[in-house]
Amino acid sequence: MNIKDLSFLNRHPHVFTPTRKEMIQAAVNNREAVISQSGALATWTPRESTGRSPKDTLIVKHGKSVDYVDWTSPNNIPVDPETFDMLVRDAKDYLSRAGKLYVTDRVVGADSSYALPVKTVTTHALAALFTDNMFRPVPADIHRSVFAGESFLLLHVPYQKLDSRKYKGRLRELTDAELAIRRPGQKNPCRTTDMAIAMDFERKIGVIIGSAYMGSMKKMLFTVMNYLLPFNDVLPLHCSANEGPQGDTALLLGLSGTGKTTLSADPKRKLLGDDEHGWSEQGIANFENGCYAKMIDITAEKEPEIYNAVMHRDDYTRHGAIVENAMVYPDGHFDFFDPRFTPNSRASYPLYYLKNIKESSTGGHPRNILFLTADAYGVLPPVSKLNREQAMLWFLMGYTSKLAGTETGVTEPQATFSRFFGQPFMPLNPDIYAGMLGQKMERYNTDVYLINTGWTAGPYGKGYRIPLKYTRAMVDAALQGKLKDVEYVYDELFHLNIPKEVPGVPSDILFPVNTWDDKEAYRQTALKLARQFAEAFDRNYGHKNIDPAVADQCPGK
Repeated sequence: MNIKDLSFLNRHPHVFTPTRKEMIQAAVNNREAVISQSGALATWTPRESTGRSPKDTLIVKHGKSVDYVDWTSPNNIPVDPETFDMLVRDAKDYLSRAGKLYVTDRVVGADSSYALPVKTVTTHALAALFTDNMFRPVPADIHRSVFAGESFLLLHVPYQKLDSRKYKGRLRELTDAELAIRRPGQKNPCRTTDMAIAMDFERKIGVIIGSAYMGSMKKMLFTVMNYLLPFNDVLPLHCSANEGPQGDTALLLGLSGTGKTTLSADPKRKLLGDDEHGWSEQGIANFENGCYAKMIDITAEKEPEIYNAVMHRDDYTRHGAIVENAMVYPDGHFDFFDPRFTPNSRASYPLYYLKNIKESSTGGHPRNILFLTADAYGVLPPVSKLNREQAMLWFLMGYTSKLAGTETGVTEPQATFSRFFGQPFMPLNPDIYAGMLGQKMERYNTDVYLINTGWTAGPYGKGYRIPLKYTRAMVDAALQGKLKDVEYVYDELFHLNIPKEVPGVPSDILFPVNTWDDKEAYRQTALKLARQFAEAFDRNYGHKNIDPAVADQCPGK
């Protein structure tokens, strides 16, 4: 079987490549979405599709991927080529029988030298509109791309479920809780999953069957890029990027809750993008054409740029922002403070709906990189400078904290580690990404800082969160080069270089022990966190060919 054969499209009477206005109108006519007060489209997905389904996200294990994908990572779930080919056949069968099909041709990557062409074939106009929001127009010079003539094919069937019995023994078994959601009331149901988000890196094809969460499309293509680009000397980074008035590019990496969105939105700096970028010999380039922002608890005061992008008023045929899984009342107004459907409500919109952006979404080599963490133990310094080996270590670890009270049974802060600040989407062996960061830091003289936006004077529940005005002052000082030549103190437990002074920040707050009343409690808490670092490193990277000079920088070692 020619896995990428699309001859069935020639026989399908309803296939068309729609304009943006046609996609919007079709989504409304097909009742895939309703029109909100602002003109943005609102939609809702089934319960099993309110977020990604990591356990159903699969990578075909063959070719180069056998050796280069880290199959020990829990997010890299292998599927054999035969099962994947079955999924492709089923997807084509579902598409062939659909009443209407929508085909879009876009690219991922603002730098045409490595932009990946993407052809999406989907049963839903709203999904096609999502690709128009999130993926970029095909540039005139796409022939320059290392992927020219090698487009990625995405077959997207969001509401058709797999025949579970057909895949018994090939795909995973559902838990009792999942069965209650997916097959309520059924007696002795087949336990095999009926959903698949599967990708073949070697043959450049992806299949999404049974997942209506639109983020599955975006994250699949990110994962594909994160696999392909290092083979072309491009380091993919899960980060936001902005550019200062002097053309200086900065990258901000951080997990949810670390302040990445807030700190990236700087009126003095133009935004390149907010989620994923590539670092090549030309500099930095955004992957995307748009943003996929969390909407829970959003206000015009707290996040004015995002709020306006979604809530600005326009005729619905021109608007095209998509709000997914938020509460909407009959008069068309949103209640973003109501999480009953899901706290993971999202909005997709083009980057050009934001005011302070750089239209090309490209910039020079980063002068500064900021790793953001929200340490709920209250023991990490609010700012520290990282040398090459330290930066590679903290990049590997991707540390932040899970707060007490955010999940049932979580009664005290918990250390969370997500390699490269985006573990589910970074499939290659870890030494590849870490090594590339170290090489590019040296080659382009890039400074890296660790910014702790979390707690001080005690852990969460006892101390207080580091004031945002101080965090902004530290970020500004780093980006303006004011921390390059100041005096530093070396922290031997965490292997960090702490500045003795930062303009606009009280010196006491720079050293967490000074803010704790109980110094012994600080020491014990710091040792506890350092041990968790060492244990996580040994568990995840102990046999992963990590440079010993990098391993020596791990806290607790």
